[in-house]
Amino acid sequence: MDLRKSVGKQNELALRVANHVIATTPAAKTSNLVFSPASINVVLSFLAAKSGGSIADHILSLLQASSTQELNTVSSKIVTEVLADSTASGGPTISAANGLWIDKSISVELSFKDLVENSYKAAFNLVDFRTKADVVVEEVNEWVKKQTKGLITDLLGYVPPETELIFANALFFHGRWDEEFDPSLTRNSDFHRLDGTKLRVPFMSAYASYKLRLEVYQGFKVLHLPYRGGGSQDDRYFSMLICLPDEKNGLHAMLERLASCRGFLNGDGDIRGEYADVGEVKIPRFKFGFDFDVSKALQGLGLKTPLEKIVHKAYIEVDEVGTKAAAATSISCFGGCFQPRKKYDFVADHPFLFLVKEYRSGLVMFLGQVLDPCMH
Repeated sequence: MDLRKSVGKQNELALRVANHVIATTPAAKTSNLVFSPASINVVLSFLAAKSGGSIADHILSLLQASSTQELNTVSSKIVTEVLADSTASGGPTISAANGLWIDKSISVELSFKDLVENSYKAAFNLVDFRTKADVVVEEVNEWVKKQTKGLITDLLGYVPPETELIFANALFFHGRWDEEFDPSLTRNSDFHRLDGTKLRVPFMSAYASYKLRLEVYQGFKVLHLPYRGGGSQDDRYFSMLICLPDEKNGLHAMLERLASCRGFLNGDGDIRGEYADVGEVKIPRFKFGFDFDVSKALQGLGLKTPLEKIVHKAYIEVDEVGTKAAAATSISCFGGCFQPRKKYDFVADHPFLFLVKEYRSGLVMFLGQVLDPCMH
């Protein structure tokens, strides 16, 4: 199995979900947004393996996978390899974990327990939903809070006593910029919102650097901000991409265009750009959280799971030093080396799209939009 190829196919769902959530969720049309495609895809892969039948077929179609075995293998490699912690070697601090809570009255086959513990590396917990559902909810929420270093709290609310199992994924990322922004250069400047109003926000500033990469497309630019790596023994490469439309109010049109273009997130899409030199860079600091019902979003994309509810919460914070981000997803089941020709400034003074990505595998860990840097 080619991990990068499989992950690349799964990435196609990320922009479709973002576009659909923004189009159908009133709050998302007017607020900042962030979610973790990587976290959601692991939970969907588990659901496909657990459910089989038409649900598995729909998920295989959404994630463009050939089999549930492929999804299981990809999920295992993501948890154990792509998202392995690299704090000790000077790279990003990363934590990726899965957990399963299953009612003690359910008869568990050995093959299922093997799937949970070996493919998904998940902690296997026998619990009592029938009489202590609220205690289980508290246990799951505490597990998520611990795994995300306190950034994600209260992932779950009420779950009914007839719940059979809860599967959860938690992801934490803390990366320092390869070249940090000088705080003394941070200045307040105008940020233009979609409704035409302006507000003064702190902008981090930098000037031409060989560590920053810029791609120029028709109608938008993409800035690559690399994170500090984990040394010569670690061939992973983490970076934040900021996709900035040329037009002040061009974010949604850009997102729709990217969502309809296969391969953009993998760098091999139909939309082609050219490398350019970076002039001045100005990016606002921002931090915010977002949560949504994944089940409803996926229903709009053809996946109907009447006996399951999938919820997701994510948080991101970007400043002069780097990025801190976390996400959690749970499912409850019921009964460039070219010589640049031009130089461009990159002033993100209007709404933009961002994503955090690992390049060896192509995994998109976080994706979102910034409409108002001051909105928490």
